[in-house]
Amino acid sequence: MTTAQADTGRTVTTNIPARLDRLPWSRWHWTIVIGLGTVWILDGLEVTVVGNIASRLSEPGSGLSISSGQVTGVAAALYVAGACLGALFWGRLTDKWGRKKLFMITLAVYLAATALTAVSFDSWWFFLFRFLTGFGIGGEYAAINSAIDELIPAQYRGRVDLMINGSFWLGAVGGSLLSIVALNTDIFAKDVGWRLTFALGAVLAFVILLVRRHVPESPRWLLIHGRDEEAERIVTSIEERVEAEQGSALPRPEGELTIRQRRSVTFVEIARTVFSDYRRRSVLGFSLFIGQAFLYNAITFGFGAILTTFFDVPTGDTGYYFAVIAIGNFFGPLLLGKLFDTVGRRVMISSTYLLSGVLLFGTAWLFDQGSLSAGSLTACWCAVLFFASAGASSAYLTVSEVFPMETRAMSIAFFYALGTAAGGISGPLLFADLTSTGKVGDTVLAFQIGAGLMCAAGLVAAFLAVRAEGRSLEDIAKPLTATG
Repeated sequence: MTTAQADTGRTVTTNIPARLDRLPWSRWHWTIVIGLGTVWILDGLEVTVVGNIASRLSEPGSGLSISSGQVTGVAAALYVAGACLGALFWGRLTDKWGRKKLFMITLAVYLAATALTAVSFDSWWFFLFRFLTGFGIGGEYAAINSAIDELIPAQYRGRVDLMINGSFWLGAVGGSLLSIVALNTDIFAKDVGWRLTFALGAVLAFVILLVRRHVPESPRWLLIHGRDEEAERIVTSIEERVEAEQGSALPRPEGELTIRQRRSVTFVEIARTVFSDYRRRSVLGFSLFIGQAFLYNAITFGFGAILTTFFDVPTGDTGYYFAVIAIGNFFGPLLLGKLFDTVGRRVMISSTYLLSGVLLFGTAWLFDQGSLSAGSLTACWCAVLFFASAGASSAYLTVSEVFPMETRAMSIAFFYALGTAAGGISGPLLFADLTSTGKVGDTVLAFQIGAGLMCAAGLVAAFLAVRAEGRSLEDIAKPLTATG
Protein backbone atom coordinates (compact mmCIF):
# COMPACT_ATOMS: atom_id res chain seq x y z
CA MET A 1 0.00 0.00 0.00
CA THR A 2 1.33 3.43 -0.96
CA THR A 3 0.23 6.88 0.16
CA ALA A 4 0.79 10.41 -1.10
CA GLN A 5 -0.27 13.76 0.30
CA ALA A 6 -3.06 15.59 -1.48
CA ASP A 7 -4.60 19.00 -0.88
CA THR A 8 -7.93 17.54 0.20
CA GLY A 9 -6.57 14.60 2.23
CA ARG A 10 -4.37 11.56 1.92
CA THR A 11 -4.54 9.61 -1.32
CA VAL A 12 -4.08 5.87 -0.77
CA THR A 13 -3.48 3.08 -3.27
CA THR A 14 -4.33 -0.30 -1.77
CA ASN A 15 -5.11 -3.92 -2.59
CA ILE A 16 -6.92 -4.61 0.70
CA PRO A 17 -10.35 -5.26 -0.94
CA ALA A 18 -8.74 -7.71 -3.38
CA ARG A 19 -6.92 -9.44 -0.53
CA LEU A 20 -10.17 -9.93 1.37
CA ASP A 21 -12.03 -11.20 -1.70
CA ARG A 22 -9.41 -13.79 -2.68
CA LEU A 23 -9.45 -15.52 0.73
CA PRO A 24 -10.69 -19.14 0.81
CA TRP A 25 -13.38 -20.02 3.32
CA SER A 26 -11.90 -20.56 6.77
CA ARG A 27 -12.64 -20.90 10.46
CA TRP A 28 -12.14 -17.16 10.76
CA HIS A 29 -15.10 -16.58 8.44
CA TRP A 30 -17.23 -18.85 10.62
CA THR A 31 -16.31 -16.62 13.54
CA ILE A 32 -17.78 -13.67 11.65
CA VAL A 33 -20.94 -15.59 10.80
CA ILE A 34 -21.47 -16.64 14.43
CA GLY A 35 -20.55 -13.29 15.94
CA LEU A 36 -22.67 -11.18 13.61
CA GLY A 37 -25.33 -13.44 12.15
CA THR A 38 -26.78 -14.81 15.36
CA VAL A 39 -28.57 -11.55 16.14
CA TRP A 40 -31.25 -12.40 13.57
CA ILE A 41 -32.09 -15.38 15.75
CA LEU A 42 -33.02 -12.88 18.45
CA ASP A 43 -35.19 -10.91 16.03
CA GLY A 44 -36.98 -14.09 15.00
CA LEU A 45 -37.46 -15.02 18.64
CA GLU A 46 -38.94 -11.60 19.41
CA VAL A 47 -41.43 -11.46 16.54
CA THR A 48 -42.59 -15.04 16.92
CA VAL A 49 -43.01 -14.99 20.68
CA VAL A 50 -45.12 -11.83 20.54
CA GLY A 51 -47.36 -13.31 17.86
CA ASN A 52 -47.83 -16.56 19.76
CA ILE A 53 -48.44 -15.07 23.20
CA ALA A 54 -50.91 -12.44 21.97
CA SER A 55 -53.94 -14.43 23.06
CA ARG A 56 -52.43 -15.18 26.48
CA LEU A 57 -51.64 -11.52 27.17
CA SER A 58 -55.29 -10.64 26.55
CA GLU A 59 -56.55 -13.21 29.08
CA PRO A 60 -57.46 -12.23 32.65
CA GLY A 61 -54.57 -12.89 35.02
CA SER A 62 -51.80 -12.18 32.48
CA GLY A 63 -50.66 -9.12 34.42
CA LEU A 64 -51.45 -6.71 31.59
CA SER A 65 -54.63 -4.98 30.52
CA ILE A 66 -54.28 -5.48 26.78
CA SER A 67 -56.19 -7.12 23.92
CA SER A 68 -54.90 -9.65 21.42
CA GLY A 69 -55.48 -7.15 18.61
CA GLN A 70 -53.36 -4.55 20.43
CA VAL A 71 -50.48 -7.04 20.69
CA THR A 72 -50.56 -8.13 17.03
CA GLY A 73 -51.57 -4.68 15.82
CA VAL A 74 -50.40 -1.73 17.94
CA ALA A 75 -47.42 -3.43 19.61
CA ALA A 76 -46.30 -5.02 16.33
CA ALA A 77 -46.56 -1.70 14.51
CA LEU A 78 -44.60 0.06 17.27
CA TYR A 79 -41.88 -2.59 17.10
CA VAL A 80 -41.57 -2.08 13.35
CA ALA A 81 -41.74 1.72 13.70
CA GLY A 82 -38.91 1.54 16.23
CA ALA A 83 -36.92 -0.65 13.85
CA CYS A 84 -37.43 1.84 11.01
CA LEU A 85 -36.37 4.85 13.07
CA GLY A 86 -33.52 2.88 14.62
CA ALA A 87 -32.26 1.86 11.20
CA LEU A 88 -32.10 5.49 10.05
CA PHE A 89 -30.59 6.79 13.29
CA TRP A 90 -27.97 4.08 13.72
CA GLY A 91 -27.38 3.66 9.97
CA ARG A 92 -25.98 7.15 9.64
CA LEU A 93 -23.71 6.59 12.64
CA THR A 94 -22.57 3.23 11.25
CA ASP A 95 -21.19 4.93 8.15
CA LYS A 96 -19.68 7.71 10.27
CA TRP A 97 -18.36 5.90 13.38
CA GLY A 98 -17.71 2.42 12.04
CA ARG A 99 -19.37 -0.98 11.87
CA LYS A 100 -18.00 -2.50 15.07
CA LYS A 101 -18.84 0.35 17.43
CA LEU A 102 -22.43 0.38 16.23
CA PHE A 103 -23.08 -3.35 16.20
CA MET A 104 -21.98 -3.39 19.85
CA ILE A 105 -24.13 -0.39 20.83
CA THR A 106 -27.29 -1.52 19.01
CA LEU A 107 -27.14 -4.99 20.54
CA ALA A 108 -26.81 -3.41 24.00
CA VAL A 109 -29.92 -1.30 23.30
CA TYR A 110 -31.83 -4.41 22.28
CA LEU A 111 -30.67 -6.28 25.38
CA ALA A 112 -31.83 -3.56 27.77
CA ALA A 113 -35.17 -2.99 26.04
CA THR A 114 -36.20 -6.63 25.85
CA ALA A 115 -35.23 -7.17 29.49
CA LEU A 116 -37.46 -4.26 30.48
CA THR A 117 -40.29 -5.67 28.36
CA ALA A 118 -40.20 -8.73 30.60
CA VAL A 119 -41.15 -6.64 33.64
CA SER A 120 -44.08 -4.84 31.96
CA PHE A 121 -46.75 -3.88 34.50
CA ASP A 122 -49.03 -1.86 32.21
CA SER A 123 -49.81 -1.68 28.50
CA TRP A 124 -48.02 1.63 27.99
CA TRP A 125 -44.80 0.15 29.40
CA PHE A 126 -45.13 -2.88 27.11
CA PHE A 127 -45.69 -0.64 24.07
CA LEU A 128 -42.76 1.64 24.95
CA PHE A 129 -40.22 -1.13 25.28
CA ARG A 130 -41.49 -2.98 22.22
CA PHE A 131 -40.71 0.25 20.36
CA LEU A 132 -37.23 0.49 21.92
CA THR A 133 -36.52 -3.18 21.24
CA GLY A 134 -37.28 -2.52 17.58
CA PHE A 135 -35.11 0.61 17.75
CA GLY A 136 -32.11 -1.53 18.65
CA ILE A 137 -32.88 -4.26 16.11
CA GLY A 138 -33.26 -1.68 13.32
CA GLY A 139 -29.72 -0.46 13.91
CA GLU A 140 -28.49 -4.04 13.78
CA TYR A 141 -29.76 -4.45 10.21
CA ALA A 142 -27.59 -1.60 8.93
CA ALA A 143 -24.46 -2.34 10.97
CA ILE A 144 -24.46 -6.12 10.57
CA ASN A 145 -25.24 -6.34 6.85
CA SER A 146 -22.58 -3.72 6.12
CA ALA A 147 -19.93 -5.58 8.12
CA ILE A 148 -20.83 -8.99 6.69
CA ASP A 149 -20.61 -7.92 3.06
CA GLU A 150 -17.33 -6.09 3.64
CA LEU A 151 -15.68 -9.05 5.40
CA ILE A 152 -16.93 -12.03 3.36
CA PRO A 153 -15.13 -12.97 0.07
CA ALA A 154 -17.00 -12.06 -3.11
CA GLN A 155 -17.55 -15.65 -4.26
CA TYR A 156 -19.37 -16.51 -1.00
CA ARG A 157 -21.09 -13.20 -0.28
CA GLY A 158 -24.52 -14.09 -1.65
CA ARG A 159 -25.01 -17.42 0.07
CA VAL A 160 -23.56 -16.22 3.38
CA ASP A 161 -25.70 -13.08 3.43
CA LEU A 162 -28.82 -15.11 2.69
CA MET A 163 -27.97 -17.76 5.28
CA ILE A 164 -27.37 -15.15 7.97
CA ASN A 165 -30.54 -13.20 7.24
CA GLY A 166 -32.42 -16.49 7.04
CA SER A 167 -31.23 -17.44 10.53
CA PHE A 168 -34.06 -15.19 11.71
CA TRP A 169 -36.17 -18.30 11.33
CA LEU A 170 -34.08 -20.39 13.67
CA GLY A 171 -35.12 -17.84 16.25
CA ALA A 172 -38.70 -18.22 15.04
CA VAL A 173 -38.51 -21.98 15.62
CA GLY A 174 -37.10 -21.36 19.08
CA GLY A 175 -39.74 -18.74 19.78
CA SER A 176 -42.53 -21.07 18.71
CA LEU A 177 -41.35 -23.94 20.86
CA LEU A 178 -40.55 -21.61 23.75
CA SER A 179 -44.05 -20.16 23.65
CA ILE A 180 -45.52 -23.65 23.96
CA VAL A 181 -43.69 -24.12 27.23
CA ALA A 182 -44.27 -20.56 28.42
CA LEU A 183 -48.03 -20.77 27.79
CA ASN A 184 -48.40 -24.05 29.63
CA THR A 185 -50.12 -23.03 32.87
CA ASP A 186 -49.17 -26.37 34.42
CA ILE A 187 -45.58 -25.14 34.35
CA PHE A 188 -45.82 -21.35 34.68
CA ALA A 189 -48.51 -19.01 35.95
CA LYS A 190 -50.30 -16.87 33.38
CA ASP A 191 -48.41 -13.74 34.44
CA VAL A 192 -44.97 -15.42 34.50
CA GLY A 193 -44.41 -17.60 31.44
CA TRP A 194 -44.59 -14.88 28.82
CA ARG A 195 -42.16 -12.72 30.84
CA LEU A 196 -39.57 -15.49 30.84
CA THR A 197 -39.54 -15.56 27.03
CA PHE A 198 -38.38 -11.94 26.91
CA ALA A 199 -35.90 -12.51 29.71
CA LEU A 200 -34.36 -15.36 27.72
CA GLY A 201 -33.93 -13.00 24.75
CA ALA A 202 -31.91 -10.66 26.96
CA VAL A 203 -29.71 -13.53 28.17
CA LEU A 204 -28.99 -14.67 24.62
CA ALA A 205 -28.17 -11.11 23.58
CA PHE A 206 -25.62 -10.88 26.38
CA VAL A 207 -23.91 -14.08 25.19
CA ILE A 208 -23.77 -12.75 21.62
CA LEU A 209 -22.34 -9.47 22.92
CA LEU A 210 -19.44 -11.39 24.46
CA VAL A 211 -18.75 -13.29 21.22
CA ARG A 212 -19.01 -10.15 19.10
CA ARG A 213 -16.11 -8.46 20.90
CA HIS A 214 -13.75 -10.62 18.81
CA VAL A 215 -15.12 -9.46 15.44
CA PRO A 216 -12.83 -6.79 13.91
CA GLU A 217 -13.77 -3.49 12.36
CA SER A 218 -14.27 -3.59 8.60
CA PRO A 219 -10.87 -2.97 6.93
CA ARG A 220 -12.71 -1.36 4.02
CA TRP A 221 -14.29 1.19 6.36
CA LEU A 222 -10.99 1.84 8.14
CA LEU A 223 -9.24 2.37 4.82
CA ILE A 224 -11.61 5.08 3.65
CA HIS A 225 -11.63 6.85 7.02
CA GLY A 226 -7.89 7.42 7.24
CA ARG A 227 -7.02 4.38 9.37
CA ASP A 228 -5.19 2.40 6.70
CA GLU A 229 -2.44 1.19 9.04
CA GLU A 230 -5.05 -0.43 11.28
CA ALA A 231 -6.75 -1.93 8.23
CA GLU A 232 -3.41 -3.36 7.10
CA ARG A 233 -2.81 -4.98 10.48
CA ILE A 234 -6.24 -6.60 10.53
CA VAL A 235 -5.98 -8.00 7.01
CA THR A 236 -2.44 -9.27 7.57
CA SER A 237 -3.60 -11.02 10.75
CA ILE A 238 -6.49 -12.67 8.88
CA GLU A 239 -4.18 -13.81 6.08
CA GLU A 240 -1.74 -15.34 8.56
CA ARG A 241 -4.52 -17.28 10.27
CA VAL A 242 -5.91 -18.56 6.97
CA GLU A 243 -2.48 -19.58 5.67
CA ALA A 244 -1.72 -21.42 8.92
CA GLU A 245 -5.06 -23.24 8.67
CA GLN A 246 -4.63 -24.40 5.07
CA GLY A 247 -0.87 -24.96 5.29
CA SER A 248 0.03 -23.08 2.12
CA ALA A 249 0.53 -19.54 0.84
CA LEU A 250 -2.41 -17.54 -0.47
CA PRO A 251 -2.55 -16.59 -4.16
CA ARG A 252 -1.50 -13.10 -5.12
CA PRO A 253 -4.36 -10.59 -4.99
CA GLU A 254 -5.40 -9.02 -8.28
CA GLY A 255 -6.41 -5.39 -8.50
CA GLU A 256 -5.71 -2.16 -6.65
CA LEU A 257 -7.86 0.77 -5.64
CA THR A 258 -6.86 4.40 -5.22
CA ILE A 259 -8.97 6.52 -2.89
CA ARG A 260 -8.84 9.96 -1.32
CA GLN A 261 -9.51 9.45 2.36
CA ARG A 262 -12.14 11.48 4.16
CA ARG A 263 -13.91 11.39 7.49
CA SER A 264 -17.55 11.57 6.44
CA VAL A 265 -20.03 11.90 3.59
CA THR A 266 -22.74 14.57 3.64
CA PHE A 267 -26.46 13.89 3.43
CA VAL A 268 -26.48 15.79 0.11
CA GLU A 269 -23.98 13.31 -1.34
CA ILE A 270 -25.97 10.37 0.00
CA ALA A 271 -29.20 11.73 -1.49
CA ARG A 272 -27.55 12.40 -4.85
CA THR A 273 -26.08 8.91 -4.89
CA VAL A 274 -29.38 7.18 -4.09
CA PHE A 275 -31.85 9.34 -6.04
CA SER A 276 -29.74 10.40 -9.02
CA ASP A 277 -26.61 8.35 -9.68
CA TYR A 278 -28.23 5.00 -8.81
CA ARG A 279 -31.89 5.71 -9.50
CA ARG A 280 -32.67 2.32 -11.07
CA ARG A 281 -31.05 0.48 -8.17
CA SER A 282 -33.12 2.56 -5.78
CA VAL A 283 -36.34 1.53 -7.50
CA LEU A 284 -35.19 -2.08 -7.22
CA GLY A 285 -34.36 -1.82 -3.52
CA PHE A 286 -37.62 -0.10 -2.66
CA SER A 287 -39.68 -2.68 -4.58
CA LEU A 288 -37.97 -5.65 -2.93
CA PHE A 289 -38.41 -4.25 0.56
CA ILE A 290 -42.05 -3.29 0.04
CA GLY A 291 -42.93 -6.78 -1.16
CA GLN A 292 -41.18 -8.76 1.55
CA ALA A 293 -42.03 -6.34 4.37
CA PHE A 294 -45.75 -6.50 3.74
CA LEU A 295 -45.77 -10.25 3.33
CA TYR A 296 -43.89 -10.95 6.55
CA ASN A 297 -44.89 -8.11 8.85
CA ALA A 298 -48.53 -8.09 7.78
CA ILE A 299 -49.25 -11.79 7.64
CA THR A 300 -46.91 -13.75 9.90
CA PHE A 301 -47.62 -11.39 12.79
CA GLY A 302 -51.22 -12.66 12.70
CA PHE A 303 -50.71 -16.31 11.84
CA GLY A 304 -51.53 -17.46 15.36
CA ALA A 305 -54.77 -15.45 15.27
CA ILE A 306 -55.76 -17.12 11.98
CA LEU A 307 -55.28 -20.58 13.47
CA THR A 308 -57.34 -19.80 16.56
CA THR A 309 -60.06 -17.85 14.73
CA PHE A 310 -60.71 -20.10 11.74
CA PHE A 311 -59.51 -23.53 12.87
CA ASP A 312 -60.10 -23.44 16.64
CA VAL A 313 -56.47 -24.26 17.39
CA PRO A 314 -55.84 -23.79 21.13
CA THR A 315 -53.66 -20.83 22.01
CA GLY A 316 -51.02 -23.05 23.56
CA ASP A 317 -50.66 -25.13 20.38
CA THR A 318 -50.08 -22.42 17.76
CA GLY A 319 -46.34 -22.61 18.37
CA TYR A 320 -46.19 -26.11 16.82
CA TYR A 321 -47.62 -24.84 13.55
CA PHE A 322 -45.40 -21.79 13.47
CA ALA A 323 -42.33 -23.94 14.11
CA VAL A 324 -43.07 -25.86 10.89
CA ILE A 325 -43.40 -22.62 8.92
CA ALA A 326 -40.21 -21.28 10.44
CA ILE A 327 -38.28 -24.39 9.40
CA GLY A 328 -39.43 -23.89 5.80
CA ASN A 329 -38.32 -20.28 5.99
CA PHE A 330 -34.87 -21.24 7.23
CA PHE A 331 -34.26 -23.93 4.62
CA GLY A 332 -35.16 -21.56 1.77
CA PRO A 333 -32.05 -19.34 2.07
CA LEU A 334 -29.95 -22.29 3.25
CA LEU A 335 -30.68 -24.50 0.22
CA LEU A 336 -31.13 -21.80 -2.43
CA GLY A 337 -28.37 -19.44 -1.28
CA LYS A 338 -25.57 -20.97 -3.34
CA LEU A 339 -27.61 -20.44 -6.51
CA PHE A 340 -27.49 -16.67 -5.94
CA ASP A 341 -23.70 -16.92 -6.40
CA THR A 342 -23.79 -19.40 -9.32
CA VAL A 343 -27.00 -18.99 -11.31
CA GLY A 344 -26.94 -15.29 -10.51
CA ARG A 345 -28.75 -12.54 -8.65
CA ARG A 346 -31.24 -11.50 -11.33
CA VAL A 347 -32.66 -14.95 -12.05
CA MET A 348 -32.81 -16.01 -8.41
CA ILE A 349 -34.21 -12.80 -6.93
CA SER A 350 -36.98 -12.48 -9.52
CA SER A 351 -37.89 -16.18 -9.44
CA THR A 352 -38.10 -16.44 -5.64
CA TYR A 353 -40.34 -13.39 -5.43
CA LEU A 354 -42.59 -14.52 -8.28
CA LEU A 355 -42.86 -18.12 -7.09
CA SER A 356 -43.78 -17.10 -3.55
CA GLY A 357 -46.38 -14.66 -4.86
CA VAL A 358 -48.01 -17.20 -7.17
CA LEU A 359 -48.08 -19.84 -4.44
CA LEU A 360 -49.65 -17.34 -2.04
CA PHE A 361 -52.39 -16.56 -4.57
CA GLY A 362 -53.06 -20.30 -4.72
CA THR A 363 -53.19 -20.51 -0.94
CA ALA A 364 -55.66 -17.61 -0.82
CA TRP A 365 -57.92 -19.38 -3.32
CA LEU A 366 -57.86 -22.66 -1.39
CA PHE A 367 -58.55 -20.81 1.87
CA ASP A 368 -61.48 -19.01 0.26
CA GLN A 369 -62.90 -22.34 -0.97
CA GLY A 370 -62.73 -23.78 2.54
CA SER A 371 -60.39 -26.51 1.31
CA LEU A 372 -57.74 -26.05 3.98
CA SER A 373 -57.33 -27.34 7.49
CA ALA A 374 -54.88 -25.97 10.05
CA GLY A 375 -52.33 -28.54 8.90
CA SER A 376 -52.75 -28.03 5.16
CA LEU A 377 -52.72 -24.22 5.54
CA THR A 378 -49.45 -24.58 7.41
CA ALA A 379 -48.08 -26.79 4.61
CA CYS A 380 -49.06 -24.18 2.01
CA TRP A 381 -47.44 -21.43 4.03
CA CYS A 382 -44.32 -23.53 4.40
CA ALA A 383 -44.05 -23.79 0.59
CA VAL A 384 -44.75 -20.09 0.07
CA LEU A 385 -42.21 -18.98 2.61
CA PHE A 386 -39.50 -21.39 1.46
CA PHE A 387 -39.13 -19.16 -1.60
CA ALA A 388 -40.23 -15.90 0.04
CA SER A 389 -37.56 -16.21 2.73
CA ALA A 390 -34.78 -16.50 0.17
CA GLY A 391 -36.25 -13.53 -1.70
CA ALA A 392 -36.60 -11.43 1.43
CA SER A 393 -33.01 -12.15 2.45
CA SER A 394 -31.86 -11.16 -1.04
CA ALA A 395 -33.42 -7.72 -0.52
CA TYR A 396 -30.89 -7.03 2.25
CA LEU A 397 -28.11 -8.51 0.14
CA THR A 398 -29.07 -6.30 -2.80
CA VAL A 399 -29.11 -2.92 -1.06
CA SER A 400 -25.94 -3.72 0.87
CA GLU A 401 -23.87 -4.45 -2.24
CA VAL A 402 -25.17 -2.19 -5.04
CA PHE A 403 -24.40 1.21 -3.46
CA PRO A 404 -21.00 2.80 -2.74
CA MET A 405 -19.04 1.88 0.37
CA GLU A 406 -19.44 5.28 2.01
CA THR A 407 -23.24 5.09 1.89
CA ARG A 408 -23.70 1.34 2.46
CA ALA A 409 -25.14 1.34 5.99
CA MET A 410 -27.31 4.38 5.32
CA SER A 411 -28.62 2.81 2.10
CA ILE A 412 -29.57 -0.38 3.94
CA ALA A 413 -31.23 1.71 6.64
CA PHE A 414 -33.07 3.91 4.16
CA PHE A 415 -34.60 1.11 2.10
CA TYR A 416 -35.34 -1.01 5.14
CA ALA A 417 -37.08 1.91 6.85
CA LEU A 418 -38.97 3.07 3.77
CA GLY A 419 -40.10 -0.38 2.67
CA THR A 420 -40.85 -1.63 6.15
CA ALA A 421 -42.74 1.55 7.09
CA ALA A 422 -44.97 1.12 4.05
CA GLY A 423 -45.58 -2.60 4.50
CA GLY A 424 -44.61 -3.28 8.08
CA ILE A 425 -46.42 -0.54 9.97
CA SER A 426 -49.62 -0.36 7.94
CA GLY A 427 -49.56 -4.12 7.38
CA PRO A 428 -49.98 -5.34 10.97
CA LEU A 429 -52.58 -2.68 11.69
CA LEU A 430 -54.58 -3.59 8.58
CA PHE A 431 -54.17 -7.31 8.97
CA ALA A 432 -55.14 -7.29 12.65
CA ASP A 433 -58.43 -5.64 11.63
CA LEU A 434 -59.02 -8.08 8.77
CA THR A 435 -58.44 -11.26 10.78
CA SER A 436 -60.36 -9.97 13.81
CA THR A 437 -63.58 -9.80 11.77
CA GLY A 438 -63.63 -13.60 11.51
CA LYS A 439 -64.65 -13.29 7.83
CA VAL A 440 -62.85 -15.55 5.37
CA GLY A 441 -63.03 -12.95 2.62
CA ASP A 442 -61.14 -10.37 4.69
CA THR A 443 -58.24 -12.74 5.35
CA VAL A 444 -58.20 -13.79 1.69
CA LEU A 445 -57.88 -10.11 0.73
CA ALA A 446 -54.83 -9.74 2.98
CA PHE A 447 -53.23 -12.80 1.38
CA GLN A 448 -53.90 -11.42 -2.10
CA ILE A 449 -52.40 -8.02 -1.30
CA GLY A 450 -49.21 -9.67 -0.02
CA ALA A 451 -49.04 -11.96 -3.06
CA GLY A 452 -49.58 -9.10 -5.50
CA LEU A 453 -46.78 -7.02 -4.00
CA MET A 454 -44.37 -9.97 -4.07
CA CYS A 455 -45.14 -10.63 -7.75
CA ALA A 456 -44.73 -6.95 -8.61
CA ALA A 457 -41.33 -6.87 -6.90
CA GLY A 458 -40.31 -10.01 -8.77
CA LEU A 459 -41.09 -8.36 -12.10
CA VAL A 460 -39.06 -5.29 -11.14
CA ALA A 461 -36.12 -7.54 -10.22
CA ALA A 462 -36.34 -9.34 -13.56
CA PHE A 463 -35.53 -6.05 -15.30
CA LEU A 464 -33.44 -4.13 -12.78
CA ALA A 465 -31.50 -6.62 -10.60
CA VAL A 466 -27.72 -6.10 -10.74
CA ARG A 467 -25.43 -8.96 -11.78
CA ALA A 468 -23.32 -8.79 -8.62
CA GLU A 469 -22.41 -12.47 -8.24
CA GLY A 470 -18.67 -13.04 -7.79
CA ARG A 471 -17.82 -9.35 -8.18
CA SER A 472 -16.04 -7.19 -5.63
CA LEU A 473 -18.08 -4.52 -3.90
CA GLU A 474 -15.84 -1.83 -5.39
CA ASP A 475 -16.54 -3.18 -8.90
CA ILE A 476 -20.31 -3.27 -8.36
CA ALA A 477 -20.39 0.30 -7.04
CA LYS A 478 -17.31 2.50 -7.25
CA PRO A 479 -16.52 4.20 -3.90
CA LEU A 480 -17.29 7.91 -3.79
CA THR A 481 -13.73 8.49 -2.59
CA ALA A 482 -12.14 6.54 -5.46
CA THR A 483 -9.93 8.46 -7.89
CA GLY A 484 -9.31 7.76 -11.52
